[in-house]
Amino acid sequence: MSCFTRRHALLGTLAAVALAAALPVQAQTKLKVATIYTVPVEQQWVSRIDKALKAAVARGEIEYVFSENVANADYERVMRGYAEKGHALIVGESFAVEAAARKVAKDYPKVSFLLGSSGKPQAPNFSVFDNYIQEPAYLSGMIAGGMTKTNKIGMVGGFPIPEVNRLMNAFMAGAKETNPKVEFMVTFINSWFDPPKAKEAAFAMIDKGADVMYAERFGVSDAAKEKGRLAIGNVINTQDKYPETVVASALWNMEPTIDRALKLVKDGKFSAEDYGVYSTMKHKGSELAPLGTFEKKVPADLVAKVQAKQKAILDGSFAIKVDDGQPKPTVK
Repeated sequence: MSCFTRRHALLGTLAAVALAAALPVQAQTKLKVATIYTVPVEQQWVSRIDKALKAAVARGEIEYVFSENVANADYERVMRGYAEKGHALIVGESFAVEAAARKVAKDYPKVSFLLGSSGKPQAPNFSVFDNYIQEPAYLSGMIAGGMTKTNKIGMVGGFPIPEVNRLMNAFMAGAKETNPKVEFMVTFINSWFDPPKAKEAAFAMIDKGADVMYAERFGVSDAAKEKGRLAIGNVINTQDKYPETVVASALWNMEPTIDRALKLVKDGKFSAEDYGVYSTMKHKGSELAPLGTFEKKVPADLVAKVQAKQKAILDGSFAIKVDDGQPKPTVK
């Protein structure tokens, strides 16, 4: 073998060794992420987090596991379990377990925590987020106000907490803009996932004259479909399942929030921060769903009003008032 040939053979061997050595390192760069959900993963709010994390899995960035239907009493134990197993980022919801979740974060300062919360960030490693989608909720309300024939809109929510109240209040304000005569029926089912209960609440409102339903919870659109009424979706777009029922939806896109957190953890720069702003339309964290099957059914003048308002929101000339107070029914 010539010197030239031996040299190239050696270089080839070294390259192969280098590649083989690099593969385990690359595998180790995948962040271990765990999420903890108190409801089924298909529930609206949770499904958006799951979707964003699965996108990161598809990109080869993370390893992702989750626990669903975790009882509040078990939440702290599950958090600690994931922290002990070396997960770099733990995502979840601390609305009903605030004190316990924050205690876990203090006990594991090297783990990054990103949890849905009504509270403030907690240094050094407890960041908070929420679905601040009041902007598209307002726009969807404008559509509802313009589409009702009876001037009565029914609204079924989970719990009257700030995260729900602000969306319902924004929706009501939008409806009032396009229809000052509109009245509202408001019911909370005191559950995050009870489609039958939400459906029954919607039936009761429809029987009282509501012809457009605000579907903050699963089950409402089913009632609207059965009764031949219209519905406005929340957080996810379900028009493919209800093509003759769901007119529009305020969508929550969790990708801007998740992608920012992943980058900061990977760069070693994660800190206590409020991620709420990354759910706004400006950051593409929320949007009004396309009208789809209702594109030719919604009056052109109403569409023009909604488009003008959306432009004003995006350019900063119009801001949606954030009202966390419990919405009140106005039907006499």
